[in-house]
Order: sequence, then structure tokens, then C-alpha cells
Amino acid sequence: MSKEDMVKEAVEEAKAKVAEEAAKTENPEDNEGEAEGKDTQTISENMDEAKSDADAAESVENDGAADAEDSGEDPQETDSAEENNPKAEKKKLFGKKNKKDKKDEKIDELTDRLTRQMAEFDNFRKRTEKEKAQMYEIGAKDIIEKILPVVDNFERGLASMNEEEKATPFAEGMEKIYKQLMTTLEGIGVKPIEAVGQEFNPDFHNAVMHVEDEELGENIIAEEFQKGYLYRDSVVRHSMVKVAN
Repeated sequence: MSKEDMVKEAVEEAKAKVAEEAAKTENPEDNEGEAEGKDTQTISENMDEAKSDADAAESVENDGAADAEDSGEDPQETDSAEENNPKAEKKKLFGKKNKKDKKDEKIDELTDRLTRQMAEFDNFRKRTEKEKAQMYEIGAKDIIEKILPVVDNFERGLASMNEEEKATPFAEGMEKIYKQLMTTLEGIGVKPIEAVGQEFNPDFHNAVMHVEDEELGENIIAEEFQKGYLYRDSVVRHSMVKVAN
């Protein structure tokens, strides 16, 4: 209930008391003798009381209007805003926010810790897998590099044979073993580096000689002395070459 309604109700009650007492004083049959004196005194007291109630109500009303003027708000607007805004009343009753239960706080804390540990474990797993792959690649390159001299010897032996010797069963057996070895290396990702006729590339080729040749273009590989090999696009051994112009 607003201040204005309280003031109006107090004034109405005071008026009703005054009217009731005035009606009693106008009835001479009910007021005789000493009763008349007591009733008159009672009426006077009630009238004084009603008057004081009315003064108090008016004072409350004036105070409410003064407060509204000081705050720059209309009292009626304030009262209607309070009546139409039940959330504001709830905020007054429950001004402080409800604190989280300790159990909920513990659950949130453990959930956060678990999420962090899972992320750390995932990063550790990825890092470990990468390190294992690098270690495997390094080990494979080391073994391949040791096998390459055997491949070189096969190639030199087959290249030194004449046509008659190549037709012998021994030469045919060597050639078959050589082809099997190269097929196996190719299956694990080993392949030779192209050299003769290609442009010199220091990432793949190692120039040990230089020659002037008008038939070849500038910086073109004229001859290959030793084959180079790649393992999964990584250089195991550079090609040893002669570069023209």
C-alpha cells in the first residue's frame, strides 16, 4: 500500500469517528445525567484523538511529498512503479545473492581440474607420437644409409660386365637380387634422386666438378658420379654430380 493510500485511510477513519460521536451527542434520550457528562468527555477525547490522527496522516503525506520532490520523482509514479514491479520487492526482501553450495563449488573445481588434465594428457600424447615418428624416421634413415653402399656395389658389378657375361646365370642371378632389393627399398619409401639433365639444386645435389659445355644449358647437371636417395621426401644421401656452365 502506498503512502497516499495510508493517509487517505487515516483521514477517512478520523472523519468517521467524528461523525459517530456527533450523532451520539444529538440523541438526548440515550444521554442523561452523569452519562451525558461522561459521553461528552469521551466524545471530546475521541475528537481530539481523531484530530491528532488526521494531523499525523497529513504530516506523513507532506513528508512523502517532500521526499519525492527532493529525489526529483513524482510520488504517484513511485508508488505505481513499486506496485507494478514485483521483482523490485523481491530484490528488497532478498537483497543478497544466494551463495553457491560448497558441494557445487567442489564439483566445479574437480570438473575444471579434470578438463585441464585431459588437455595436458592430449598434448602429451600428440608430442609423444611426434617424437616416436621422428625417432623411427631417424633410425630408418640410418639403416638405409648403411644399405646404400651395397646397392652401389651391385650397380658397379652389373655395369662392369660385357654382353657375354650378362647372359650367364650368375649375372642374371645378381640382377634379380638387385631388382628385388630396389623393389623392397621402394616399398618402404626410398627412391633415387633425379640428376642428369636436371637443374642443379643444392638441396638434393652435391657438385664436385664443373665443366663448360655449349650443348648444355646453364647450371645443368652433366654427369652423376654417385646416386642420391630420398626417404619419405627427406634426403638420405645427396647426389654427387658434375655441373655444366
